[in-house]
Amino acid sequence: MPELPNAYKEQMRTLLGEADYRAFMRAYTKSPVRGLRTNTLKVSPSELKEMVPFHLKPVEWCPAGFYYSSKDSPGKHPYHDAGLYYIQEPSAMAVVEQLDPQPGERVLDLCAAPGGKSTQIAAKMGGQGWLISNEIHSQRVNVLTENLERCGVCNATVLNESPQRLASRFTAFFDRILVDAPCSGEGMFRKNPDAVNEWSPQHVLGCTRRQREILDAAIPMLRPGGRLVYSTCTFNTRENEEIVDYLLHTFPDLTLQKAQNHRHFTPGIARETRARTLNEHVARLWPHQLEGEGHFIAVFKKQGDADSPAKETGYPKAALSADLLEKWRTFERDTLTAPLSEKRRIVFGSHLYDIPPDLPDLRGIRVKRPGLYLGEFKKNRFEPSHALAMALTKQNARLVTFLSSKRIGDVAAYLRGETVTAKSSQKGWTLVTVDGFPLGWGKQVGTVVKNHLPKRLRRHVDSY
Repeated sequence: MPELPNAYKEQMRTLLGEADYRAFMRAYTKSPVRGLRTNTLKVSPSELKEMVPFHLKPVEWCPAGFYYSSKDSPGKHPYHDAGLYYIQEPSAMAVVEQLDPQPGERVLDLCAAPGGKSTQIAAKMGGQGWLISNEIHSQRVNVLTENLERCGVCNATVLNESPQRLASRFTAFFDRILVDAPCSGEGMFRKNPDAVNEWSPQHVLGCTRRQREILDAAIPMLRPGGRLVYSTCTFNTRENEEIVDYLLHTFPDLTLQKAQNHRHFTPGIARETRARTLNEHVARLWPHQLEGEGHFIAVFKKQGDADSPAKETGYPKAALSADLLEKWRTFERDTLTAPLSEKRRIVFGSHLYDIPPDLPDLRGIRVKRPGLYLGEFKKNRFEPSHALAMALTKQNARLVTFLSSKRIGDVAAYLRGETVTAKSSQKGWTLVTVDGFPLGWGKQVGTVVKNHLPKRLRRHVDSY
């Protein structure tokens, strides 16, 4: 790790006091811990722990979270390709636990890439309700989309927009909003040495200005009675307690809620006006006091009638033509054991999507994915998407190709993009699985399964 800037060290000495500062600095001599979070859309934590070939230790503040050893490489295992877990820093798992999204709600993850917290939100929603995952940076929105797709999320819309543009469209619309804000990353110095080189007092001030701008747009999108969580992975008070104080002064209808306590979480460290109440309500996670990196979490509630309806604007209708509808139904009949649940289906060009029933009009908004991407209409057929494969289970498909994680050669061949061999002769689309969990599609003729794993996801596997 690069040498820590002197200005940063003096900042931390002032914030912590001499004794705590020494313990804090000793944490930098230790390796960062590693974590993964069970994707409960596909498997339970207890089931995952029994399945994986590496040791897992529970993360106390996240029921789905585990630590794993630096000797193991869960990112190389096909269970990762199958979306059974998301590799995530353990402290970061605490944020969505505080947001506490519920099935059936409208939830906004405003700064969502790369998707760790969006996939955690989606798992808690259980496929019910509507998640908007937004990322302003176009170069990061693709990885967000891929992670939602890999985890089998079926109720998310992915946007590539500024918070200000969204605020003009979604007034008092969301039940819950997460602002995991871009920050100076002080809490990730041990894990991400590049953040050390980017740090400066001026960078901290720039982050503070951006955080205020994001929150100024976020608050009007929260409905009365709704919950907003603000989080960072940094230590200084400018980006944390002072932002909380700014929100409470600027938005009188916001109240600070007490973050769920945990024996390893600590209060805030503000020394300004209202500091005592503020400190008691927020949560700080420190690398010298728990197994994880640095995080800050504040929970807000917007005052007002919790049952007040949000404005509905309605998405323009784009009904399937009779020809396209027949192609889709033919695919459903031939490939799936039962029709997919009836949702609103729309066509963009030749691409078919399932969208939330109350999706508003998004014209003028940069949309990466309006909903679950089902596939593409070709000249004489419908070709299913990888996203659809990952949203299914083996029970949903008429044809299933079963690969075993214990037979690395077969799994490696599929992940490389090669044909694989089925046990019986069949014809049609087959759901290729590892230990019964989808990896993607194949097109079967006889016992030969032609590979339809997207080229962008193909990789070489030597061992796991």
